[in-house]
Amino acid sequence: MPARPHATGFTLLEMLVVLVIIGLIASLVGPRLFARVDSSKVQVAETQSKMLRGAIETFRLEVGRLPTAEEGLEALRKAPSDERAKARWRGPYLDEEIPADPWGNPYLYAIPGRDGQPFAIYSLGADGQPGGEGNDADVGILPAE
Repeated sequence: MPARPHATGFTLLEMLVVLVIIGLIASLVGPRLFARVDSSKVQVAETQSKMLRGAIETFRLEVGRLPTAEEGLEALRKAPSDERAKARWRGPYLDEEIPADPWGNPYLYAIPGRDGQPFAIYSLGADGQPGGEGNDADVGILPAE
């Protein structure tokens, strides 16, 4: 009988050791990556609120007034019902629909804003509730308290 060649490959024990090492690395790196995702959402909300602010300012320059609290952000997409304002409206002031915040909630619009700002455009943050800290904090141009 001829001798069989030595079989090559990994044993089950070697495979388990490698999987445990990969699991340990993932458990160390994973939380840091998820923290970055959350902070990225805050940055996206800040950027979107600035973009919406620009559209509101353009509306104000052309129409001669800010959207009312009742009109809200819809005034950026649809002409006002007031005939005088409708004649001056040159919108829509956004190329696409009004975006939702990174957490899937609508941006809020209020008059007046905080610290002498004429209006507020903001997101309620990750928790969807007023106030909060960290990723749960309100983001954007905040309303008067």
